[in-house]
Amino acid sequence: MSAREYMELPYNYVIRHVEDESGTYFYATVLEFDGCQSTGKTFEEAYSCLREAMEGWVETKLENGFPVPSPLDVGKYSGKFVVRLPKSLHARLAIEAEREGISLNQYALYKLSS
Repeated sequence: MSAREYMELPYNYVIRHVEDESGTYFYATVLEFDGCQSTGKTFEEAYSCLREAMEGWVETKLENGFPVPSPLDVGKYSGKFVVRLPKSLHARLAIEAEREGISLNQYALYKLSS
């Protein structure tokens, strides 16, 4: 399969708005491609730059004989999983969630996604 053919597959892009010490920008990655990332001043610029980075990433893998991952089928995931943790951590997370005025589920999602 060629790089162009891989570019047509339904890979999963994550584009986040970021505000940090560097300023305000959009950070983009491809879930399936470890290390494939880009940034842009706008969402559209980050997406365009990511597509360019993605093509280079795939071409490099192919040229060096490495496999290119297939797209993940995120539809097969329910969005639910069970985690066992120490009582002390459970208590701390519940207290922090309460301080923020949100549910423990919302707080855990926030912590996992940051």
